[in-house]
Amino acid sequence: MAGRTSFTKRQKEQARQQHQRDKAERKSQRKLEKPAEPLDDANELARLAQEQAALFRVGMDEAEDKHPADDDDRD
Repeated sequence: MAGRTSFTKRQKEQARQQHQRDKAERKSQRKLEKPAEPLDDANELARLAQEQAALFRVGMDEAEDKHPADDDDRD
């Protein structure tokens, strides 16, 4: 009976190792196939951030223009 247990354990360990090899190969394939997509997303996010920053700057410029005029009226 002990021989059967060792054989089962060995088969189970071999299956586990094969599964790990398969996973590693799938992961490396995904890495090779996907390098361009994140760059496109990053460029798009950067462009959107610049547009949004420009909108905030426009609003700030208008607010700054109003405040000095208010100070001159008080004098």
